[in-house]
Amino acid sequence: MDSTDKFTDKAEIYAKSRPSYPLDSKAGLNKDCLIADIGSGTGILSRQLLGRGCTVIGVEPNDDMRTVAEQTIKHGSRFISIKATAENTTLNDNSIDLITVAQAFHWFDMEQFRLECQRILKEDAKVALVWNSRHGSSEINKECGDICKKYCPNFKGFSGGMEEKPIPFHQFFKDGKYEFTYFRNDLQHNLDEFLGRYLSASYSPKVTDMEYTPFITALTKLFEKYSNKDTIIIPNRTRSYLGKV
Repeated sequence: MDSTDKFTDKAEIYAKSRPSYPLDSKAGLNKDCLIADIGSGTGILSRQLLGRGCTVIGVEPNDDMRTVAEQTIKHGSRFISIKATAENTTLNDNSIDLITVAQAFHWFDMEQFRLECQRILKEDAKVALVWNSRHGSSEINKECGDICKKYCPNFKGFSGGMEEKPIPFHQFFKDGKYEFTYFRNDLQHNLDEFLGRYLSASYSPKVTDMEYTPFITALTKLFEKYSNKDTIIIPNRTRSYLGKV
């Protein structure tokens, strides 16, 4: 399956279940910024950037994901939606003040995207790569990983397997230099939210798949094991990589 199709039929639950991102003050956000949010999906990060007064171009190839963003971000909010890929954004040369990528960089062709960033960014402008990542050493996240390995044939690890096979960020950023910021961002879920978080993943089975019911059953039992007063806390960290390319 092409990476641009991995979230087809998952847009609604993705928009409902995925968390937001703590914004890094080092990015220098202000109302005069023109930001290209690449792989913008359902617009989770785009909304936050719009809330800072920025103008945001959401670049998203998946029709389902992009449509949700277009329908839920109000008109006149300084949001521009474009159907395009990270490697060929169709944006003008030297036009962008900041590029953001939330929970998507691991799907890109890194070298082609780096060249595209160099083309569309203004001089000395930067790229911010952001992920919400499960704290891998926690018992609940380990057990969730085991469930995914058992019932999700396409599971290669959380965030596209970047925990197991780290991304060579030094090869992407100019001279191998970038600022790394690490935020604690634990997530609180009820059962529906907890299930939705996993069903929104690219690797999760769809309702028509034979693995769907046992997957949901196993996750529900795990929720019952770790929840308190119908609420579960998922140890989570937000990681931000900021630099020139």
